[in-house]
Amino acid sequence: MGSRLGPLVRSSHLLSARLISDSSATTTATTAAAANAARSVSDAAAAPPPVDSATELSRESQLRNRRVAIQAAIREKAATSLLPPFEDNFGRKHTYLRIALTEKCNLRCLYCMPAEGVPLTPKPHLLTVDEIIRIVEVFAAHGMDKIRLTGGEPSVRKDFTDIVRRIKAVEGVTQIGVTTNGIAIGKRLHELKEAGLSQMNISLDSLNPEKYMMITRTNGFKKVMETINNAEGIFDSVKVNVVVMKNVNDMEICDFIEMTKDRNLSVRFIEFMPFGGNKFTLNKFFSFKDMWKRVEERFGDRISRLVDTPNDTTKAFRIRGYQGEFGFITSMTEHFCSTCNRVRVTADGNLKVCLHGNNEVSLRDVMRSGASNEELSETIAKAVKRKKKQHAGVENLQHLKNRPMILIGG
Repeated sequence: MGSRLGPLVRSSHLLSARLISDSSATTTATTAAAANAARSVSDAAAAPPPVDSATELSRESQLRNRRVAIQAAIREKAATSLLPPFEDNFGRKHTYLRIALTEKCNLRCLYCMPAEGVPLTPKPHLLTVDEIIRIVEVFAAHGMDKIRLTGGEPSVRKDFTDIVRRIKAVEGVTQIGVTTNGIAIGKRLHELKEAGLSQMNISLDSLNPEKYMMITRTNGFKKVMETINNAEGIFDSVKVNVVVMKNVNDMEICDFIEMTKDRNLSVRFIEFMPFGGNKFTLNKFFSFKDMWKRVEERFGDRISRLVDTPNDTTKAFRIRGYQGEFGFITSMTEHFCSTCNRVRVTADGNLKVCLHGNNEVSLRDVMRSGASNEELSETIAKAVKRKKKQHAGVENLQHLKNRPMILIGG
């Protein structure tokens, strides 16, 4: 248990205030010792705290203060280790965390970013890497074992591989995935696998290069296809995400399914959803039933229904004789809210307990106020308890007011 949240204690340089309170110590030397213990129990044990030049504390006093600080740090770890999962009022236990690493992206997809772009959050207001890791550690202590890294485009960060490696080192994390557009990530596949990445979801909304350029406003089709081809032999799971839009790419559904014939791919068709600036209209909406009609007309009784895993968002199928599979994410017409186990953290540190909800809680502000890990956990738990039964309590999603998708994290 002692090692479970060791890095979490190190991540908060302000935790010393809590340690001092626990030990009732008031001297400057105690403050220094507590700060050292908050960064690392081993560091605190290895070297004595600095002596206050004004009082010249005795060696015995220094050792006593150090022991107090170490014990306080251990109590902090124990308080947040092996804790029950974050559970809402409908009995849903949350074990899946999606973290947006950036708001920046090298594409301008129609359904994600407004044509005029979006104002980016100033860097000082974005989560630091240490804050990201601290959030992961707190969630992992509550049984959150699956992490997905999103954006923006995560791979535009130069330290992306290092972030994956640090998350992998967090005890309790068993799966790390990324949702990517596949443009810049292609050269880093092997290093990401070595760092701990196991799953890759790649966005590809058309198999036609010209149409792809129209949807993404970028000429990157060839690079995306290369990334998909290379990722297949490297990662445990490779999925292709397709946002289906009426009279845009709905006629390509069956062509995408043909990609699964001789390849161990999972193609997922996603209903177009309303987000800030994406000009959602029902004229662009192509429902699951519309998609299914296309698939059934083409493949008929060759379609096999697969067993969905618990908490899965996808209705999964396979064409008999095909190696891969395909599925539908039906957020708009047949929601899966009753089994939702996901929460999101935006790049600027806001916790969103529902993709469609506007109620956000700033974990960044909580951490920067000097809160302990226990207090951070309490903040998260209260937010999860407020989660609505479905779709953030909004009855008509097409009128929903929300951030642009790029500022939420896919």
